[in-house]
Amino acid sequence: MANHPNAEFNVVICGLGPTGATLANLLAKCGLKVLALEREKDIYPLPRAVHCDDEVMRVLQWIDVADVFSEQVFINRGMRFVDYEGNVLLDWPRPQHISDNGWHPSYRFHQPDLEKLLCCALRRHPSVDVVLGALVEEIVEDDASVTIRYRTAGGAHYATAAYLVGCDGARSKTRQVMNSSMQRLGFEQRWLVMDLLLKRPMPELGDFTLQFCDPEHPATYCRNVGDRRRWEFALNANQDDDEMMRPEQAWQLLSRWITPDDALLERQTIYTFKSEVADTWRRGRLMVAGDAAHLTPPFMGQGMCAGIRDVANLAWKIADVCHGRAEPGLLDTYESERKPHAIKYIETAVELGELVNRMGKAVAGSRRYGEDAPRMKSLDIRLGPGLGSMEDPNRGKLFPQPALASGQRMDDATGYASLLILDGEYMPDLGSATITALDTRDEPALHSVLNDLGTAAVLLRPDRYILSSAPRSEGAENDGSIWKHFSSTPGGELINGWI
Repeated sequence: MANHPNAEFNVVICGLGPTGATLANLLAKCGLKVLALEREKDIYPLPRAVHCDDEVMRVLQWIDVADVFSEQVFINRGMRFVDYEGNVLLDWPRPQHISDNGWHPSYRFHQPDLEKLLCCALRRHPSVDVVLGALVEEIVEDDASVTIRYRTAGGAHYATAAYLVGCDGARSKTRQVMNSSMQRLGFEQRWLVMDLLLKRPMPELGDFTLQFCDPEHPATYCRNVGDRRRWEFALNANQDDDEMMRPEQAWQLLSRWITPDDALLERQTIYTFKSEVADTWRRGRLMVAGDAAHLTPPFMGQGMCAGIRDVANLAWKIADVCHGRAEPGLLDTYESERKPHAIKYIETAVELGELVNRMGKAVAGSRRYGEDAPRMKSLDIRLGPGLGSMEDPNRGKLFPQPALASGQRMDDATGYASLLILDGEYMPDLGSATITALDTRDEPALHSVLNDLGTAAVLLRPDRYILSSAPRSEGAENDGSIWKHFSSTPGGELINGWI
């Protein structure tokens, strides 16, 4: 609290869904005092988000949630774009092996399971105050702090903090206070979403996510965790919301796959799938993350994933500023790095959504590929401009998580903190530096990664993206030139705070 002695908390978080709860856990790991406010009085018990990936699991690993969570998920086999006869038009298989991030590439899960684990994890941290049933009424920012007024059943309450992060969803009050509007990226469509619980095994439904490509009746089937299954149907302008929410309408749409004898209709709702991004993600002491910052159609399953990527990027930066290791300008790199990354995922999801709407007509009467269908690959995107030199070919890439010689996963051994990895012979004298360093002479798996990157050393940020990499020539004399290289790159001044 050195920078803000009059603030009661380092950070106030508005919204305690997966994004806000992950942020609260990360900030607590960084030694900050946090107030987390959630409007609901309890965890919402029904399904919402159903997909996460290996990068999200890696973030959950940092807050000691991933191993338990991994026992509650289904390893996703992939997605297929099919016509209504089931002919495969486009295939997106998801590998069943462990990825470079140390986890499977794709999972299906039940959101209440994850939220329970995240909230239980928060109870381990006395530096985090959680208030449920809290309605945020006013947010006031000045030069020294943010003051927030919120109301519970016990009346009005006030709190002050150095920073406030709105993880408060698509209708974000925080974003409104920031005067940040949402920029539309083209896709907006109503869909009827239905979650069902099977009464009996139905292996004939299959384990793949299926996108039914039909210009008249686009639809989606998701094989979710356990006995849970989801169907989604695009609605046209003539289909009335109230009419489509009648259970008999739901079962009529589902009749080609399933009947009331087979399953319980647990949830039925109408969503308007949107593609939007906030104009501004930070204004002074206020920031937004997750759905408050961007909305993506569900065709890649990346909505929640993007929010958790946001807070993995943001948490350590807030901590460095609050601990006096960095200037507040560091927080500007949050939007500049994350926004292009998020937009690329949104644009790809939009393309897939448009594909679902038009592909059936485009291939009518033509060849159905079946096992020879074209295949998609998952995105691999560097961070946008921010810390590090854009001339560095490795800057902004996510560094893998191999197993170390001890058998530990790399992040278990090093935590959510900066990390230096050097190729044996180039190891400089670290002196009294406190940064964790791994010598590849002791870690063959890391030597292989550096070799693939063509570098002698990498400096990793706490979120495990590469801040900078050093050519082998930089360390040839073992004379400290590695440090000179790192400290001379944009963002290199952080090294002084990290060591």
